[in-house]
Amino acid sequence: MVDEGRPLFLQIAESIEDSIIDGSLSEQDQAPSTNELAAFHRINPATAAKGITMLTDKGVLVKRRGIGMFVADGARELLLTERRSAFADRYLDPLIAEARKLGLGPDDLARLLTERATASGTKGTAR
Repeated sequence: MVDEGRPLFLQIAESIEDSIIDGSLSEQDQAPSTNELAAFHRINPATAAKGITMLTDKGVLVKRRGIGMFVADGARELLLTERRSAFADRYLDPLIAEARKLGLGPDDLARLLTERATASGTKGTAR
């Protein structure tokens, strides 16, 4: 899991987000504790706590006093919306800008995307 170029607390938060998105952590499920995360990843508990706090501030996790942290209602949809927007910003906007430079319109992009996705599917790499 460790990506040397990114802060550990962000990686912890993203790992929990991934678990929520893929369904291995459902809404109302108890999230791993700070100590569990610290022990599992062999990191300082304060680092794990920073990742948990980030998710709490975002409304993904809620604290139940004396019990622990739980996945908030609507957390999966919140994360999917956030990631879809980030995907568009990171990948689609530059793709559209480059396509314009090349004189490609929406239909051309759709055709290219379909061709590539179909070709990837035959190679066993599409999911």
